[in-house]
Amino acid sequence: MLPSNSFSLSTIGIIHSCYKEKFGIPKQPGLIDRATARLELLPPYNRLDTLEGLDDFSHIWIQFIFHACIKENWKAKIRPPRLGGKEKLGVFATRATHRPNPIGLSVVKIGRIYQEGKRIFIDLYGADLLDGTPVLDIKPYLPYADSITDARGGFAPKPTQTKPVQFSEQAKNQCEHYQSLHNREITSLIKQIIEQDPRPAYLSNQVDREHGIKLWDVNIKWCARSDHFEILRIEYE
Repeated sequence: MLPSNSFSLSTIGIIHSCYKEKFGIPKQPGLIDRATARLELLPPYNRLDTLEGLDDFSHIWIQFIFHACIKENWKAKIRPPRLGGKEKLGVFATRATHRPNPIGLSVVKIGRIYQEGKRIFIDLYGADLLDGTPVLDIKPYLPYADSITDARGGFAPKPTQTKPVQFSEQAKNQCEHYQSLHNREITSLIKQIIEQDPRPAYLSNQVDREHGIKLWDVNIKWCARSDHFEILRIEYE
């Protein structure tokens, strides 16, 4: 008997993340170690015994749904942003969010595992996950099996820092005030995100154009100068 060509999967958890929109999320996990998130387990999986032994591991694999990118139609070839949106590659040769099945895979560092009332949480560090992301499964990361030192990266080599990040006096003061109110290291988080240059490749040569990135409850206004990135100000939502 041939296997079924469709399956029903349960959402085991949901992500609570600092990233409130797709723009600004790093292209891969682990690039922004200041990015914090929480994985909340949903019923009937919100039991501490489902996580017994997980605190012996430092990282986990998270399988999730690209819930903000679901489309009915898929394409065999796409234009990866890393190639400037000009060259097409097969969808299965990329990590594009628009896929026949919109499933993503990220490896993240875990912190505290804890319970608040009937809610079960795992703290996450370095996640590249949008707020509200549905989680399908988690598995421990095994260094001896999951790390391949001589693997090739194809068209996506390890990114390098493009330009230094500078804060205007206004932005610096606003960040310090925000950190004192919310105990969140927003300055270092912004710096790490902007260092990766989250702009689409076709905008990479433009300067002095204002951009915005939503983090938590604020909108970070910034622009690219000829020799650096400048954080202009913080606006509350």
